Amino acid sequence: MHDDDQHLDDAGPRLWTVSELNGLVKDVLEQALEPFWLHGEIGDLTLHRSGHVYFTLKDSRSQISAVMFRGAETARRLELRTGMAIDVFGRLAVYEPRGSYQVVVSLLRPQGLGDLQRRFDELKARLRAEGLFDEERKRPLPLLPRCVGLVTSPEGAAIRDFLRLLTQRFAGIRVRLVPVPVQGPDAAPQIAAAVRYLSDTRACDVVVVTRGGGSLEDLWAFNEEVVARAVAACRMPVISAVGHERDFTICDFVADERAATPSAAAERVSAARADLLAHLAQSRVRLKQGLLLRLSRQRERLQRLLSSRVLHEPAAAVRVSAQRVDELTTRLAHALERRAERSRSRHQAVAGRLEALSPRRVLSRGYAILLDDDGRALRQSSQAVPGGHLRGLLHEGALDLRVEGLAADGGQGGSP
Repeated sequence: MHDDDQHLDDAGPRLWTVSELNGLVKDVLEQALEPFWLHGEIGDLTLHRSGHVYFTLKDSRSQISAVMFRGAETARRLELRTGMAIDVFGRLAVYEPRGSYQVVVSLLRPQGLGDLQRRFDELKARLRAEGLFDEERKRPLPLLPRCVGLVTSPEGAAIRDFLRLLTQRFAGIRVRLVPVPVQGPDAAPQIAAAVRYLSDTRACDVVVVTRGGGSLEDLWAFNEEVVARAVAACRMPVISAVGHERDFTICDFVADERAATPSAAAERVSAARADLLAHLAQSRVRLKQGLLLRLSRQRERLQRLLSSRVLHEPAAAVRVSAQRVDELTTRLAHALERRAERSRSRHQAVAGRLEALSPRRVLSRGYAILLDDDGRALRQSSQAVPGGHLRGLLHEGALDLRVEGLAADGGQGGSP
């Protein structure tokens, strides 16, 4: 038997359970410290649907968890958000199930924005004034990119989520990874350098800058001006997929498009291909249906032709056509006869009317027509000249006459 085992068998140190130890620590801490005021900056902030508010308070070197039971309404009224500096009044408590301690807040009062949030807002306002956020300078994503430039950490969850979904939706696309740190003081310069490298070498068709979620400090590299300038100057469209849906960075505002998560960025890159494949599938279905319908109609037409008498009794069709020709010939002959008869009748009627109007028909009744030397018919006696010559036209023959004198109207003639 070892000495330690012998020591445990004797009246030595007590053997504690985890629950007993956490309970003891809870009693010691909660009784040792009176309620107090605490100043800090809000880190992670969650308004739970239960109505409780969970957040972290931090300063430049450390942080502590805090909870305000039934404080959701207060948080909304005070517009609490990440980066805000606040003073809280509460007591220290131990959450035994996890063996962690936290501040149970009963009162809080905002003190304004923290330093990081203030820097964020100042840079955001300055870059917006320069026009780097304008929609007019945003470029559309390529329809079918052949290569995606990925700027992220090779060890984070973001790259796994992005590649998994991209492989499922667009297996043939190439991904060019430029590994960078996504957190810490050296992250921002390296992220900017990676974006500039892809832009200068045109090594891809679209650039995706991404990382997983985190606090404002964790994501701060993507709020640095050097990263914003590099993204704005990139020759290819840039998708920013930093953090979770509720996280926004300066990189998001400058990029041509923002994706809420790395997976959402993979969906945006492959969206056009997925839409095109869906359209092709629909077109294939419509084409197949159209061909089947056309084939069915042609089959029905063929069946009608096969059942036609023309194919089974061609001589019968010829006889029917010949009979039809005979009928048409007879009808044509009758029509021509009727037309000739109508023409003769019209001719005789016109000839009768002309005969009734003929001058010679008038002359047959004993009248005569007198013509002067110019062949003009005389209508008045004054048109004749004594001693002149006239020609008289009778119903049969003509007379050459000399004018001896002019008689008064209605007279029977006499000397002048």
